[in-house]
Amino acid sequence: MIVNEQLKTSAARRVWMLVGPALLLTIAASLFSGCGRKQVSASSGSPPAMPVSVIKINPTDVPIENEWVGTMDGYVNAQIQPQAAGYLVRQLYTEGSPVAKDQVLFEIDPRPFQAILDQAEGQLGQAKAQLALAQINVNRDTPLAEARAIARSQLDNEIQQKAQAEANVKSAEAAVKTAELNLSFCQVRSLISGIAGQATVQVGNLVNTQSVLTSVSQLNPIKVYFSISDSEYLALTHRAAKGNGDLLRGAANVPLTLTLSNGDEYPSKGHIAFVDRQVNSQTGAIRISAAFPNPQNLLRPGQFGRIKANTELRHHAILIPQSAVAEFQGQQQVYTVTADNRVHVNNVTLGPQFGSDWVIEEGLPSDATVIVDNLQKLREGAPVRPQIVKPQSASASQAAPRAAGR
Repeated sequence: MIVNEQLKTSAARRVWMLVGPALLLTIAASLFSGCGRKQVSASSGSPPAMPVSVIKINPTDVPIENEWVGTMDGYVNAQIQPQAAGYLVRQLYTEGSPVAKDQVLFEIDPRPFQAILDQAEGQLGQAKAQLALAQINVNRDTPLAEARAIARSQLDNEIQQKAQAEANVKSAEAAVKTAELNLSFCQVRSLISGIAGQATVQVGNLVNTQSVLTSVSQLNPIKVYFSISDSEYLALTHRAAKGNGDLLRGAANVPLTLTLSNGDEYPSKGHIAFVDRQVNSQTGAIRISAAFPNPQNLLRPGQFGRIKANTELRHHAILIPQSAVAEFQGQQQVYTVTADNRVHVNNVTLGPQFGSDWVIEEGLPSDATVIVDNLQKLREGAPVRPQIVKPQSASASQAAPRAAGR
């Protein structure tokens, strides 16, 4: 009996040694798995609401401003060409300096023209002497012919000779005036006041009436040419003339702003000076000329600038800051907050830009609450904790408006 009990105890120990470690591992794994499920269950709750800054939409009237690229040119541009041919003997102005009307800019050798004038004056003297002789003959023979002392035909011939002498005098006087005028053309003058350009010829060159010696441009005021589309032209016309179609008469109602190439805004406002008679059939644009005061001659022909003008007053426009607009696969999106403080993604159509804000054409309710920060972290339906901020702190501004995409 004792031996049997010992054999049973030994067998039980061997079984325990084989099964016991596996059983302990199974119990430990089940305990670990149970803790993991508790941790996952504890962490499976909804994420915390993200704090975001929001603004309330407040529709307002917004002036829409269009912008175009303009090229400057002189208000009047005169090419200086001589009216006489000859050698250039003197340049009497400084290139790039202001010149006055009738100021002498160049001088052509006057000697050939002076000789022609002297000859014409000599011929005028001869004609006057012949006229004086004819007058003496008529005065002497008139009483003789009346007394029948000489033939009447002789007096008639003398009267005819006097008339011819008078005609010769007038012809000689005209020749003298022509010679004087040609001599004066040796002094090449500016026909306008303005800024004289670089001389295209040098002293000693032989010039003629086809030669361009220099150019003079009237710069105060100065013209700025730009082209606008047909629809923009109609908007300008309506803004200027309130529907009567006369853009020039209502030009004072459309003040123009000029932005220079360095980004500075020109201090003086301009006005429309010229509208082309037709729309270009190839480009669909019409050319317009604006005039700007230029008393300091700061603006010069050939410069570029950007012309801006208010073309429309958009009523009850929806404005949002640029920071509130996101782009996803080419679609503009704005995130708004729902009544239960969750994110809603709105696909929107952007309109013109007003300062640092965008005008929303469509896709956004007029009473929406718009999120202006943390857009990269937001998703549709995500909970948020909104905090209302002022539009100014959300990058809204009252800067001058401009058209989008210009």
